[in-house]
This record gives sequence, structure tokens and C-alpha cells, in this order.
Amino acid sequence: MSLPDARVVFFGSGEIAIPAFQRLIDEGPRPLALVTQPDKPAGRHRALTPPPIKRVALSAGIPVLQPESARDEGFLDELRSLGPDLIVVMAYGQILSKGLIAIPGIACINLHASILPRHRGASCIQAAIDEGDAETGVTVMHVVQKLDAGDIIHAETTVISPEDTGSTVHDRLAGVAATALFAALPGLLAGSAGRLPQDASAVTYAPKLGREDGRIDWTWTAGRIARRIRAYEPWPGTWTTIDDGHGPKRLKIFPADAVDGETSPPGTLSFSEEGLPRISCGDGYLVLGDVQADGSRRMAAADWVKGLRGETRIL
Repeated sequence: MSLPDARVVFFGSGEIAIPAFQRLIDEGPRPLALVTQPDKPAGRHRALTPPPIKRVALSAGIPVLQPESARDEGFLDELRSLGPDLIVVMAYGQILSKGLIAIPGIACINLHASILPRHRGASCIQAAIDEGDAETGVTVMHVVQKLDAGDIIHAETTVISPEDTGSTVHDRLAGVAATALFAALPGLLAGSAGRLPQDASAVTYAPKLGREDGRIDWTWTAGRIARRIRAYEPWPGTWTTIDDGHGPKRLKIFPADAVDGETSPPGTLSFSEEGLPRISCGDGYLVLGDVQADGSRRMAAADWVKGLRGETRIL
């Protein structure tokens, strides 16, 4: 379906935003500019590295703006000079000011990777898996000053399978976001899009995560721990602390299987009937798949235990 001409500026930094941005380039309305985060040092040599979406824009000949702060008056003047009808935001990484939100003639919209009002906030993908949701999706919403609280324009859903991880759901939602955007665009550009206020009683929050949030609590049930591991793969990752006789060290735990059964005290390392290493939980066991100890490579847990010397304790 052909869309009316419109002046669009796209705000995005995360890879999840690339399919929606690329579809605008391919099918229109072609973005006037991309606004993304500044290049940042990365890798072993700390070389300045652009957000991947910047490469997409440059290869398509689309101007790129990278303000240190989206509140900078010089940047806001430049944005106003573009005269956008619509600003589309996904995974940009900065809070937008009231003045910026008011710039576009039609609307400033956000593509949020959850079914709002559930899981407002930065770790919405991880939260959906961690809490055992049957589905998640992308919500197209109006941007307001309060976090992810704007009126809903459109939502697209996808089922969460028992094997899904944060990585697989992230990649799938990237495509869902493009579909959701193009389902919402005709009504937005024609001025006929509906607005559904969010149900305040159903709001949940998913705050930004750090590496320390990935520490496993072995008093939880095995099923809950297995969901947490899948949800936090690859970021922030899940880990426990072990002492193999050479002092405490971290052991990163990759997706593993939860099984029922009478258990030893939570955190006890033992072996299944098949000889696979497992750790007892508050209820059931977690049969380990891959692990990675500090200073070592990722390996099968069965190989990891062969290298242990003496009793290994989970701390």
C-alpha cells in the first residue's frame, strides 16, 4: 500500500530498530535524517565505533545527527529546520524533552518492545520471559514525558516459546516492530489513527539491568531460575559464585534444563542419573548445559566438571 508523502525523522540506536528504519528507506516515507547516539569506544583497542544503524543510514545516503544530548538547543534548532511531520523513535537511549516532542506536525511516536502497559522500561524483553508471559510484542505509542505512558496507537504480538531467550525474542521483535509501524502509519498520516489510553492499574515496570542483576538465587524454583537464565541471555547474563579450592570465582550459566525431584540444600552440586552436572534449587534441579568460569572459555558443563579438583562449593 502506498503511503502519503510525509517528512519523517527516525531516532534509534539499538539494532532492534534497524528493520523499521530500513523499511522506511525501502518503502517510504523515506526518512529525512537519522538521529542516533554518538560513536563510542569499543573493543580491545577502544576504537570509536558507530551504532550499527548509522552504517545503514550512510549507505542509503541519509544524513546522520549524533547529539551528545537531545536537549541541546543547537540540535533542537536543526531538528526544527527539517520540519518533520512525524518523529519515529525506537531504542534511542535518551529521554526526549517536552520541546522536542512538540516539534513534529503530526506526532512523535515510539515503538516499545512490549505489550503496554505491561513492562514499561528498559528491560521489557527480559521481563516478559523472566515472568513467564505467554506472549510479548511491540506497541506503537505517542511519546509523552512520563516513561512509556503515552496513548497506544497499535500493537503487534508474538508468542514466547519455552526455548526463547532474550536474544531470540529481541531479534524477532525487530521484525515485529517494522510490521507494527507500517500498520500504524496509514492512520497516523491520514489523521484517523485512534488513541487508547493505557490502563494505569495494569502497569508494570522493567528497570535497566546491570551485570549484578544476573546473580542466581538457588532458593528459587528450578523453573523460575531456568526462565531467568533464558531471559538474561545474552545480557546481562546469569552467574553464580563457586569455590573449587582455589578461591571464589564467577561461573557464568547459560540456558539449562529445569527438572523436578527431591533435592539437596539449594546450591548443592551433584550429578543426574545420566552423569550430567546439576545444581539443586529451592524446588527441583537445574541440569547445566554450557558454563564459563572466570578466565576460561565457554564449554559444556560435563567438560567443566572434569577439570575440577576436590570439592566445589556454590557460594
